[in-house]
Amino acid sequence: MEIMEALKRALHEWVIPELDRLHEAHAGVQAGLAGITKRLDDINLHLADQSRRIDETNRRIDKVHDDLLARIDETNKRIDKVQDDLIQRFDQTHLRIDGVRDELAAQVGETHRRLDRLYEVIVRREEHTLLGQRVANLEREPAGLKLRLAA
Repeated sequence: MEIMEALKRALHEWVIPELDRLHEAHAGVQAGLAGITKRLDDINLHLADQSRRIDETNRRIDKVHDDLLARIDETNKRIDKVQDDLIQRFDQTHLRIDGVRDELAAQVGETHRRLDRLYEVIVRREEHTLLGQRVANLEREPAGLKLRLAA
C-alpha cells in the first residue's frame, strides 16, 4: 500500500498544481470570453441602432422623393395650364389679327374704289378741258378757212 500512497502523493504533487493552473487558465479564458461576448453584444446593439437609423433615413429619403415627385407633377400641371392659356391667347390674338387684317383689306378696297372714282372724275374734267380747247380750235379753224377763202 505504500506504493499506492506514494503514487497518490506523486499524483497529488504533480497533477493538483497542474489542475490548479488549468483552472486558473480556464477562469482567464472564461473572463476573456465574457468580455468578448459583452463586446459582441455592444456591436450587435450598435448594428441594430445603425440599421434603425438607415431605415429611418431611407423613409425620409422616400418621403422627400415622394414630395419632390408631387411637386414636379404639380409644376408640370401648372406648366400645362400656362401652355394651354398661352395657346388660347395666341388663338385669340390670331383671330383679332385676322379681323384687323380683314377690316384693313376692306378699307383698302374701299379706298381703291374711291380712288378709281376720283380718277374717273379727274379724267372727265381733263376731257372737258381738252374738249373745250378742241371746240375752240375747231371754231378757229372755220374762221381761218373763211379768211383763206376770202383772200
